[in-house]
Amino acid sequence: MDNKKLELERQMNQLNELRKKTGLNRREFAESFEIPLRTVEDWETGRRKMPEYLMRLMVYKIGIESLKMQDKNQGKINIITEIDGKKIVLINDVRFKSRRTINWKDIENCLKEYIGQYYEIAESSERIYIGTDFPDEFCHSNDTKGLKGANKKAKANMVPVVNQLIQIATNKMEYPDYNNKHKSKAKFGWYRYDTRFGIPIYDENEELVRYNIFTTRMLVRCDEDGSLYLYDFVRIKKETSKPLEQ
Repeated sequence: MDNKKLELERQMNQLNELRKKTGLNRREFAESFEIPLRTVEDWETGRRKMPEYLMRLMVYKIGIESLKMQDKNQGKINIITEIDGKKIVLINDVRFKSRRTINWKDIENCLKEYIGQYYEIAESSERIYIGTDFPDEFCHSNDTKGLKGANKKAKANMVPVVNQLIQIATNKMEYPDYNNKHKSKAKFGWYRYDTRFGIPIYDENEELVRYNIFTTRMLVRCDEDGSLYLYDFVRIKKETSKPLEQ
């Protein structure tokens, strides 16, 4: 079987599984996305190739609809998996809505509740400990001081999901200690991981419209005994184009 046929089969199976999750028949599914029934039939039977961005859009839309169905008093945090296997932590408990009145001292005090805990990265089974240096660095580092607008608000709202961000972290790499900035703290090793999260956007009626997705690098230092300690989340950046925003 050539690569084209393999790709069609993969896409066909993904679309069929996605529709099954909705509980809709083919006609209802097509109508919900305002796509001609014949087109959906062609995609599901492999007669035509579906644009990849549409598959991503469907995954996000179905995910949002599922979240809307949840009771507001239930879970405030969700982890969703994209079609390519990458995970995103969705933050539904937005504590800091203003970009101008963020009190980092209050945030530092909230983060102190994590001290002494550890959380495991799902991909590697590595334990990441929370030490006494994390709250101060998170709130008062040069990286934090340089944040503005939506990125500043996003970091403030990461507080309740630190453990989930550790859990979905991926792509471990050695991280250089530029200009010997961290000195003894980086003596035994300095690593970075990639992790992602979403901040909800609501309309004037407080209805969920979309999520703005952010990427961040999780900095981890290695202690003398080999234990890994969370140091900070840096380089927070809003992804410029996600189906969640359409």
